[in-house]
Amino acid sequence: MSKSGLHPFLSTVVVVVVVLGAVFGFKSWKAHQASVAMAHRGPFVVSVSATEVVKMPWQPRIDAVASLIAVEGVHLTSQLAGQITGVYFHSGQPVRKGQRLVQIDDSNQRAQLASDRATETLDRLNYRRATSLFRLRATSRASLDTARASYEMARAAVANDLATLAKLSVAAPFSGRIGIRQVSVGQYMVPGTEIAALNTWNPLRAEFTVPQSQIDLVRPGDQVSITINEFANRHFTGRVSAMDSEVDSSTRNVTVEATIPNPQSLLRPGMFGEARVMVGAAKPVLTVPTVAISYSSFGDFVYIVQTHKAGGQTMRVAIATPVHPGDTRGGMTQILSGLQPGELVVTAGQMKLRSGMPVAVHDSNAH
Repeated sequence: MSKSGLHPFLSTVVVVVVVLGAVFGFKSWKAHQASVAMAHRGPFVVSVSATEVVKMPWQPRIDAVASLIAVEGVHLTSQLAGQITGVYFHSGQPVRKGQRLVQIDDSNQRAQLASDRATETLDRLNYRRATSLFRLRATSRASLDTARASYEMARAAVANDLATLAKLSVAAPFSGRIGIRQVSVGQYMVPGTEIAALNTWNPLRAEFTVPQSQIDLVRPGDQVSITINEFANRHFTGRVSAMDSEVDSSTRNVTVEATIPNPQSLLRPGMFGEARVMVGAAKPVLTVPTVAISYSSFGDFVYIVQTHKAGGQTMRVAIATPVHPGDTRGGMTQILSGLQPGELVVTAGQMKLRSGMPVAVHDSNAH
């Protein structure tokens, strides 16, 4: 390269170096200024909400899924076969105990009953005559015994006819509400054919299971509260009425039965809901809002707000503290260990925290 061409090239290089130096120098100056400003400003402070750990009465309870069952419930059927000659109920109506619901053709049985009653009348008269003659010593003991046996057989035949007629007339075994009818007049019905379901609605039985470890906590007479999704704002209250006499060997649970009044007939057999059994007396326990607890595979913890002094300054810092939570209800969680009454725990802003970070507490209910 000639001297004339080298001089412009060197000039360009010098200009580029000067420009780059100025740019990097300016950025370094800005970084220095920012670090100085941060040093004067102090550590980064996280804004959080907090509340005090409080001691409150805690009623022990057991929660379980319950099924509602009718105290009296049956799927009606006939014991004898025959053609239906009458249906005397409408689907869904209340019925009384003993009310006739379905009639099966009984014409042959009634004719047989008339014949057997005539035989019974004749045999009764013969037995009376034989008794009178035997008293007069005009007949033998054997003749008297034969007449008595004939009379007893005639009475048994009449009783058998009456029992058959009763089975051909299907009546309600108890008062309740009948379901959708499954038969019609003229249908030939065989034993086992369902006529309709009949259930009582008030009261109902609630059945649920509790672990064998909690058997000693449940007693007959304990209060039970049932909640149903369809009636979210209502609680149906009853009492424990019985416990099963054995523990299920496959689940190690025991079945508990409660009686639930249902005067307004809002509940139906077959529904399910959540059963809550109040057991024992209320005890004072430490509680915190459930949102204050951070759950992880390494253990559950909360952030406690503590006051520290550093460099002559007082600041609040958040300290991660392991806890052992218990039951949760109404947005509050029982704390079995790890906290003391009056300690301040963070309830909002935990996602931005690390243990030991300075915090500014807002929306605190600390006294």
